[in-house]
Amino acid sequence: MPYTVDLAFEVEEGLGRLSDDGRQEVMELIAASLIDPKSWPAPGGWDWALRSGPRLWIVFTAHLGGIWVVSLGVNR
Repeated sequence: MPYTVDLAFEVEEGLGRLSDDGRQEVMELIAASLIDPKSWPAPGGWDWALRSGPRLWIVFTAHLGGIWVVSLGVNR
């Protein structure tokens, strides 16, 4: 049986653990993704995209109104 998991809490928790510079970089990655719809996965289904910055990455999925950040992490 399929099920869904709300990962928004994990993203919020991850943002809380980042430095101010790290949070700023995540927000810039999200903003860059929002203004570049060509980088979005097709709405519907479960497709995802990865956008990476110098220190961080985000994984997101698209819906008709924008993107939903699924996960984020630190490049090591």
